[in-house]
Amino acid sequence: MKNAQFLIVVILAVLVSACAGTNFKRPDPQALIVGKSNSSDVVNVMGAPGQTGELLKNNEKVRILRYAYAEGAGTGRYPGVTPARAMVFYTVNDVLVGLEFVSSFADDATDFDESKLSAITKGKSTRADVVALLGQPIGNVVYPLVKNKGETGIVYAYSHVKGTVFNMTQYSKTLIVSFDANHVATEVEYVSTGEKS
Repeated sequence: MKNAQFLIVVILAVLVSACAGTNFKRPDPQALIVGKSNSSDVVNVMGAPGQTGELLKNNEKVRILRYAYAEGAGTGRYPGVTPARAMVFYTVNDVLVGLEFVSSFADDATDFDESKLSAITKGKSTRADVVALLGQPIGNVVYPLVKNKGETGIVYAYSHVKGTVFNMTQYSKTLIVSFDANHVATEVEYVSTGEKS
C-alpha cells in the first residue's frame, strides 16, 4: 500500500496545473464490494480509468485502476492547497481486493488526526474502536494488501500538493489497520512524507 499511496501523490502532483482529469463522485459504499466486485463492476460505476498499472504485493500481481481530478480554481482543505481527489481500485485475478479514496478538496477532504494513533493497540483495539477514534475509513483492503490471509484492513489517507509546477511541495500520510476474524487489530501501519504546512 505504501507504493499505492506514492502513486496517488504522483497523480496529484501531475494534476496541479489548473483543471485536469475527469471529475468523479465517490461511489456509494455498497456499490463496489471488496472480495466480490470485479474490474467490470468498477468501470460500470466509475467509467474508464484515467490510468492503469500493476504492483507486486505479497508475491501477488495486483492490477490497479486509478481515477484522479484536480481543480486549480477550487477550494482546498488548507490555504494554498490545490484541491484534488483520487480513487484507486486494486484487483487480483479480477476480484476487487482493495479501494482507496483520497481528497484535498474542502468539501470531502480525507484528512485524519494522526495524533490519536497511539490509542490504537495491536491485540486489543477493535475495528469499532478505530472508527470511533478516527471516523469512517476511506478504504478497505484484504490480502494481499494486508499481511495475512483471512484478515481485513481499513485505510485512512490524505495527500496534498502546494505551490506551482516549479515550486511544489507534497505531503501525504497513510494508515492501514489490519484486523483478524474477531475484528481485533493485528497490524498498525502508518507512513507520512513531506511537511503538512
